[in-house]
Amino acid sequence: MTSQPRKATNLSLDASLLAEAKALKVNLSRAAEDGVRGAVVAAKAERWKVENAAAIQSSNAYVESHGLPLDRYRQF
Repeated sequence: MTSQPRKATNLSLDASLLAEAKALKVNLSRAAEDGVRGAVVAAKAERWKVENAAAIQSSNAYVESHGLPLDRYRQF
């Protein structure tokens, strides 16, 4: 992964969590970035599911009615 430019930002965090993280020498910037990255991935996945719900439902309905298209060739 290539390093992207960083931008300073302000965050409000639970004071006791912040104190514990500092005591444990947690890199706050990296931890926050990892958390935001995870939230972005989850939000994109949820958006994809919503945007493709009709196609997924249609595909599931087809399989329920007709079975898997190549099922007769399965060897397991």
